[in-house]
Amino acid sequence: MAFAFTFPGQGSQFVGMGQALAESSPAAKAVFDRVDAALGEKLSDLMWNGPADALTLTANTQPALMACGMAAMAALKEAHGITVDQAKFVAGHSLGEYTALCASGAISLEDTARLLRIRGNAMQSAVPAGKGAMAALLGASFEQAEAVVASGLAFGDCQIANDNAPGQIVISGEKRAVEAAAESAKGHGVKKAVLLPVSAPFHCALMQPAADAMADALEDIDVNVPTVPVVNNVQARPVTDPVQLRTDLVTQVTGRVRWRESMQFMFDEGVDLFAEPGCGKVLSVMMRRALKEAKGLPLDTPEALAEFAELVKG
Repeated sequence: MAFAFTFPGQGSQFVGMGQALAESSPAAKAVFDRVDAALGEKLSDLMWNGPADALTLTANTQPALMACGMAAMAALKEAHGITVDQAKFVAGHSLGEYTALCASGAISLEDTARLLRIRGNAMQSAVPAGKGAMAALLGASFEQAEAVVASGLAFGDCQIANDNAPGQIVISGEKRAVEAAAESAKGHGVKKAVLLPVSAPFHCALMQPAADAMADALEDIDVNVPTVPVVNNVQARPVTDPVQLRTDLVTQVTGRVRWRESMQFMFDEGVDLFAEPGCGKVLSVMMRRALKEAKGLPLDTPEALAEFAELVKG
């Protein structure tokens, strides 16, 4: 059975995330301790005890989700002897790409934690409150989404931010443009458009200040050749060249998350099991929408890790 590890992005967090892994696995606990040390604060205490409003701040959510993903990988190796090198690919949704790069050895755990703290702060401060918005287009094809975006462009910047799965596309941009686009959705045959309760318009041109901040931050970071090909958001294809990986991390901030295409590529290359280490099952649900023939499995508890190990080992 060929499998890939796919790491979730923002929206999967909850108070208590990763605690079961830390309590059952010394290796997982060590990951949380290292992330705490890298950030100079007890992020793990916030993850396990809240408050929820502080955890959902972008600057906390991003390193927290990465820590959970890496803790799950450490627990999987400790309990079942399964390592990232046994995967055919790794990938991550938005910030999850950083987790994928960390898991595959391209960026150290400490550097990844610090980068995500910078990324979270930069993305949150890039656009003044109330200027941007995001909306989900439900039941939309990619072509329909493009038409919806075109309707909004007369009112300002607007673009496709996330191509998540068939019938699930997210647009992002200036508030009035996104609202106008959403209002036009039914006229373009889209089932429903829903404005999202987000703190900033991610993955659009308005995030350019955050992209600039990441370009500066990444200059000081060692990026190595990953031990497993990384199917990244910008290319929706495997990337192993450190220079390209670094460039794409910057482009990703303002660019589209090509998740539907990434999943399809991995499936076409023989992957029939998509494991989601860390927190929640958002990517597993997306995968089931996109690929009826494949299996998605969240890896967020000791029991889920054991189930995965049994599937892989046969």
